[in-house]
Amino acid sequence: MPRRCEWANKDDPLLVAYHDEEWGAPSHQDHHLFELLTLEGAQAGLSWRTILHKREGYRSAFQQFDPARVARFNARKTEALLKDPAIVRNRLKLESAVNNARRILDVQGQFGTFDAYIWQFVGNVPIGGSRRTLGDLPSETRESKAMSTDLKRRGFRFVGPTVCYAFMQAAGLVNDHVTTCFRYRQLSA
Repeated sequence: MPRRCEWANKDDPLLVAYHDEEWGAPSHQDHHLFELLTLEGAQAGLSWRTILHKREGYRSAFQQFDPARVARFNARKTEALLKDPAIVRNRLKLESAVNNARRILDVQGQFGTFDAYIWQFVGNVPIGGSRRTLGDLPSETRESKAMSTDLKRRGFRFVGPTVCYAFMQAAGLVNDHVTTCFRYRQLSA
């Protein structure tokens, strides 16, 4: 059995699959980056396990995370989402996701893609971590603070430095698998 990061609870197959197949792998698709940014914002104050188990509900509710489609959501659609048990029904988080879709369209207009914009914060190359334990992981970094500041300047919401760092970990802008984890070596190659 391969060694994994401590948080990848072997009793939760969805969490194990997420760890083994997605978390920390560099992502360059705008839809996927929007999904991860939305889910990390939704997780604020909750467990990642809760959000991960609602992911399919989010995908359905947010049109497979197509920013152009989500940007067209109106107040009626938001009210409908507040009744959807398949997602976390928090008005501020839902409204921020719609707002952030609109901001992504603005960024795409300026940079061509959200990917081109977001990866500039790490010089377009994943930052290689060398953490030995979960306790060694920071909750924010200089890069996540810079990302947060710029996203907020552009009107994004639910993008504090801690959310941005979690997003960076999920989207592979940083490899924060612990050094004893089999994925650390795969993603460092």
